[in-house]
Amino acid sequence: MSGFSRRNAVDRLEALVETVETERMPVPVREVWAFGDVALGVDPVERLDVYLTKDVLMRDDSDGDDESAAALENEYGVAGIGKSVRADWAADHPEYLRANASGHAAPEKCLAAHLLGEDEPIHLEVCNSPFEDNVSQRLRGAKLREDYTRLLDPRGVCLWADGTRSDEALRKLRESELALPTLSSALEMLGLEETEAREAARELHAWRDEQDGVTVRGDVV
Repeated sequence: MSGFSRRNAVDRLEALVETVETERMPVPVREVWAFGDVALGVDPVERLDVYLTKDVLMRDDSDGDDESAAALENEYGVAGIGKSVRADWAADHPEYLRANASGHAAPEKCLAAHLLGEDEPIHLEVCNSPFEDNVSQRLRGAKLREDYTRLLDPRGVCLWADGTRSDEALRKLRESELALPTLSSALEMLGLEETEAREAARELHAWRDEQDGVTVRGDVV
């Protein structure tokens, strides 16, 4: 896909929220945000940026026992079922089960597989930290590493939080009512100097232009 019309982009966000609301996820999801170009009123939207705040699965709330989770690990060859992702979710959705390079269940990849089509032009960010907190955290990290491709675009809108959907936020996205600054201006508001903010925005835009299809990035902070 080359992108979404604005109407289709917001419809896609609404469908994603509906899925989070109504279906069992591999880990508990607390927030759904849209950020970047879709929040600016552009049409078409070349890539859709979505942020999920999830809980780290400290204790699996699935029905079943450790033996059931171990059996699933053996069947699918993925470690961490019942620890990193819910065992009952893995049993119901083995087609969405994804592992990291070490063979351990990767919650961010599992979420992407469940929520997104393989070729959709969507970038998914998944973290245990709320969006606004992670914007600041990632900015500090990017400055230290001098790698602004790891920035999180701060221009976001919360669509769903703790079980409550924001129909008003979806309406404003649909009708392009949000007044947001350029990326470099937004980064200046967060404390970057003007020249540094322009360079950071350039690097992030260049990284985005290189992406294709579904991309996903997970953080734990």
